Amino acid sequence: MYNSTLSCDSRVIIKSSAMILDQIQTPADIKSLSIDELNTLAEEIKVFLIESIEKTGGHLSSNLGTIELTLAMHYVFDSPNDTFVWDVGHQAYTHKVLTGRKSMMSTLRQKDGLSGFTKRSESEHDVFGAGHSSTSISAALGIAFANKLNDSSDTSIAIIGDGALTGGMSFEALNHAGDTDTNLLIILNDNDMSISKNVGALSKYLTRLISGKIYSTMKSKSLEFLERLPRIQKFAKRSEEHLKGMILPGTLFEELGVDYFGPIDGHDISILIKTLENLKNLKKPRILHIITKKGHGLEEAEENPLKFHGISPPSVSTNNFPSYSSVFGRWLCNSAKVDEKIIGITPAMSEGSGMVEFANEFPERFVDVAIAEQHAVTLAGGMAAKGLKPIVAIYSTFLQRGYDQFIHDIALQNLNVTFAIDRAGLVGADGATHAGIFDLSFLRCIPNITIIAPSSSIEMYKALNFANRLEGPVCVRFPRGKSSVEDFVTDSGFELGKGEIVRTGQETSIFAFGNMLEAAIEASEKINATVVDMRFVKPLDEELILKIANESKTLISIEDNTLNGGAGSAINELLQKNNIKTNLHILGVPDKVTDHGTQSELYELYGLTAERIIEVSKN
Repeated sequence: MYNSTLSCDSRVIIKSSAMILDQIQTPADIKSLSIDELNTLAEEIKVFLIESIEKTGGHLSSNLGTIELTLAMHYVFDSPNDTFVWDVGHQAYTHKVLTGRKSMMSTLRQKDGLSGFTKRSESEHDVFGAGHSSTSISAALGIAFANKLNDSSDTSIAIIGDGALTGGMSFEALNHAGDTDTNLLIILNDNDMSISKNVGALSKYLTRLISGKIYSTMKSKSLEFLERLPRIQKFAKRSEEHLKGMILPGTLFEELGVDYFGPIDGHDISILIKTLENLKNLKKPRILHIITKKGHGLEEAEENPLKFHGISPPSVSTNNFPSYSSVFGRWLCNSAKVDEKIIGITPAMSEGSGMVEFANEFPERFVDVAIAEQHAVTLAGGMAAKGLKPIVAIYSTFLQRGYDQFIHDIALQNLNVTFAIDRAGLVGADGATHAGIFDLSFLRCIPNITIIAPSSSIEMYKALNFANRLEGPVCVRFPRGKSSVEDFVTDSGFELGKGEIVRTGQETSIFAFGNMLEAAIEASEKINATVVDMRFVKPLDEELILKIANESKTLISIEDNTLNGGAGSAINELLQKNNIKTNLHILGVPDKVTDHGTQSELYELYGLTAERIIEVSKN
C-alpha cells in the first residue's frame, strides 16, 4: 500500500490512491475486511496517528500500542450495543478514527475540537467518559448489570492497562465482578508501562504469573508443545514469562472468581479476533490478558515510551525557563542534601512531577507507589508519625482520589506532610478530567492545614522552604507550564499567613492568588490599582485584607479555581463577618464543566485576564 520511513524529525511516505482508511466511516465498514486488509489498515492508522498527533499533540505511545486491539474489538463486537469502556481513555484514538471522527482528528485537544479522552457528549460509541485511571472495570460492570436487568445479551467490555490495575478501585471491582453472573469481558492490556514505569508486586506478578516448582517441572513439556505451534513459539521467545499463564490457569483473577485467558500477542490481529470471537460466546465475567508494546511500530517510541507517552505540538515559544515541576524537583534535591528526613513520594508520576533527579540521587528516599493515590497519602502519614518529612508530589486532579485519606489520615492527626500539588488550575489541552480547579475549594474546609498559592517559581521555592519548616500539613499548589525566571533558588521563606503588596494604587484593590498575579499587575497599570500577592489561601492575611477593604472603593479577587468555595469566597466570608460593605468582584472558573484548549484560550474564555479585571473595576 505504501512504503514509509518513520521518525519524529523526518518521514517519507508514499501512499496509494486507494487507502482503506479513507473508506472507513463506521465500525461496520471493517467487518467485511480480510485479515490482510485489517493488517494493512493497521499500518495506515499508525501512519495517520503519527502525522496527526505530531501536529496537535497528544498521547502517542499508548495509541500506537492499541491499534490492532481496537480493530479486533470493533471487528468482533457491535458498538455501541456492545460497549467499550476505556480506562483513562487516552489510548482510544483509533477508536475515535473508526467511529466517524477521523476528519476531526486535526482538532484533537484544541478548543471546540475533539477531546483527548473518551467523552460521552462526543459520540454514542463513547459510552463512558474517562481521564483518570482504574475506573473501567467498575463502570463496565455497572453497564453489564444494566444489560442483565434489561434482558440484553450485549457484552460490556472494559479495557484496562496493567498500570491502572494497581489502583485499588480495580480490585474492588474485580472482587465484585467475580461474585456476579454478568456478561463482562475485561481486556488487560499488559505493556509494562503506565506513565512512569510500573512498580510493585502486582506488576512483577503479571510478568511472572506462576512461578516456583510447578512451572519448573512443566517448562520442558510446555516448550515441546509450543514447538508444534511456530507462531506461538516465536511469541514465547519474546515473552516467555508471560506464557506461564497459558500453562496453568490458576491465577489471581481465577481466585477472585473471574475466568482468566491468555496471555496472547496483542499485536496479532488474527489471534485477537479468534480469541475474542470465542470469548464473545461466554456470558460470565472473564479476563483476557494481552501483551502489547507501547509505541508499537515507531522505533523511537518503542525505545523510549516515556518520552513519547504524551507529545506537544510544535511550539513557537522562546521561553527556555524551567517548568514549575522542574523547580519543585530542584528544591527537593537541594533540600534533601541538608535534611535527611525528607522523603519523596509519587503515585506513578516521577517524570511528570520532576522527581527523576531525586530518584537517582536518593533512591532509598524515593517512593513510587504506582497508581495508588489513596495509599500514597496514608503512606506519607505513617512516615510522618515516625518523624520523617514526606513530600507527596501529586497532580491536583489526582489528589481528589485521596481526599478521604487526606482528611482522616493526615489532617485530623495534624501530621507533618507537605503536598506539592502540581497542575493546579486550568491545565489546557487535557481538559475537564485533568483540570486542577477544585483543590482550593475542597481543601479550604479542612482544619489544621495550610494552603499556599505561590505566584512565581521564586515564590514557589520560598513556599516549599516554609512548608518544610512548618508543623502540620501544608499544601503548595502550582500551575502547569514554565516559570518566568531562571534563577529561583533561595534560602528564604516567608511569614505564616502574610501576603505582600506588590503595587500601590488608588480606589481599586486586587487580591491575586497564585499565577493570576501577572494579569493583576498588567491590569493595575491601566487602572492604577493596588495589587496584593496573597500567597496564602489558608490562613488568609485577614489584617491586610480588612485594612485594604476599608481604604478602597472596589475590591477584586482573582484565582484559577472554581468560584464556589474558593479563595474569593474566603475573602467574601471575611468581609461579611466584619460587616464591610465594600464592593467585591470575585473572578475564577465558573460553575461548569470546563473545556479543553490552550491555557491562554481558557483564561480568556473564563475571564481570568487583565482585560476582565479592568472591565469589572468599572462596575
